Amino acid sequence: MTQHVETSSGRGWNILFIMTDQHRWDALGCAGGWVETPVLDRLASEGVRFASAVTNAPGCVPARASLATGLYAHDSGVWRNGPFRLDPATPNWMRAIRDVGYSTALFGKAHLHASNTDLRDHVGAMQAIGFETVNEIPGPWGSRYIRSHMSDAWQSRGLWTAFQRDLDERATHRSLVRPSPLDLDAYYDTYVAREAQTYLRRYDDSRPWFLCLSFAGPHEPWDAPEPYASRYHPGDMPPAIARPSDACEAPHGLLHERLLSEGPWRSHLDAGDVARLRANYAGEVSLIDDRIGEVLDTVRDRGELDRTVIAFASDHGEMNGDYGLLFKSVFLNGAVRIPMIIRTPDTARRPVGRVYQHPVELMDLGLTLAGIAGAPSFRLGSARSLAPVLDGSDAPVRDEVLAEVRGEYMLMDDEWKIAFRPDFTPYLLFDRPADPDEVHNLAGRPATAAIERALTDRLRQRIASSSPAVPEPVEP
Repeated sequence: MTQHVETSSGRGWNILFIMTDQHRWDALGCAGGWVETPVLDRLASEGVRFASAVTNAPGCVPARASLATGLYAHDSGVWRNGPFRLDPATPNWMRAIRDVGYSTALFGKAHLHASNTDLRDHVGAMQAIGFETVNEIPGPWGSRYIRSHMSDAWQSRGLWTAFQRDLDERATHRSLVRPSPLDLDAYYDTYVAREAQTYLRRYDDSRPWFLCLSFAGPHEPWDAPEPYASRYHPGDMPPAIARPSDACEAPHGLLHERLLSEGPWRSHLDAGDVARLRANYAGEVSLIDDRIGEVLDTVRDRGELDRTVIAFASDHGEMNGDYGLLFKSVFLNGAVRIPMIIRTPDTARRPVGRVYQHPVELMDLGLTLAGIAGAPSFRLGSARSLAPVLDGSDAPVRDEVLAEVRGEYMLMDDEWKIAFRPDFTPYLLFDRPADPDEVHNLAGRPATAAIERALTDRLRQRIASSSPAVPEPVEP
């Protein structure tokens, strides 16, 4: 068995960071109860589940930029999906882990640089930000035309053309639900897990390893392959949260733009359509859970499970029909709340996993892992370490959490969630304990004016604390 050197932390634990894409906070067996995820549930039982974790941006690129750097969109200027390359000069936690003595590897989706041709041409860019071994794939939609080792494998089996044709048809019918033309063995999430397993089986470096396992699912399209496409019965799926009849009476923001305009984000689906969509989504979540289990089996076969930290999170959620909406880019729970679990060798020795209820941010996860790796003095923008929670503290890590998208802002604490337009006008206000489904918008009401003013002041303070000045709103 490989002998591991110890890092400056004195522990030398391996680190497995697992990331999914567009994974709702409640799509876990241990959270929402409508999806079977025994592997993730077991990790939660051996660690800490962060029940009120929030993405820093309900969009792939800005969320991943914030996770990597600890910078909010108002600091980095990364407000939405689009061309982006993580500057190697910007501190990031992946490189911090490498620099304290870890071998570092990425398998799966990164979305930290712009590529419209071949991801293998950008391996140098990924190595510059801290990953020594790189096997990167695009997301499902990018896989239509962006080349990678995975697309070569598909092409060698005569599958890539069928996949491209399937996605072309789905592009004109974004809510189409049917199995992928890829079989389970070729499916992108299976590919990512298999490549990670191969890496671990062959690993013989003297250093502890840090492996980022980044799945492309359960991001739409709704194309789980068989047998997962048929695993769940649509009638067993929870109904979507209906759009309130007075949803557009408050001041308008991006949410109302989505509700009042035509586009692929407005589903126009009936209850049966939503149920079928959710059943397919649940199937893909279970597919990923099974693949995670296979990777953990490989870690166990190496005799390393008892000295491996395992962290799990998603970049953002998926509306899945709530409010009659699909996709992301809004501040409702379906899009902005994410699953997050951290399991360490220390937490695994405790008999029952903990559920931490206070809000935390996605960016906090990277700083926490850097500290575990042996970089306790490393600072990452506005991120906060979750180490006190792993050590047993139930105290709040933050007074409130902040998310941003397309020039808009959201604050959330234990009691309130509030969303602002770029001009700082509140347009959503929810009493979280009294209204967990967010169907009673209190924004703009005289009775909550004082609360809005207090929360607006807190937003301005948050922005001022991380930036020299409040930025000009970025045009969405």
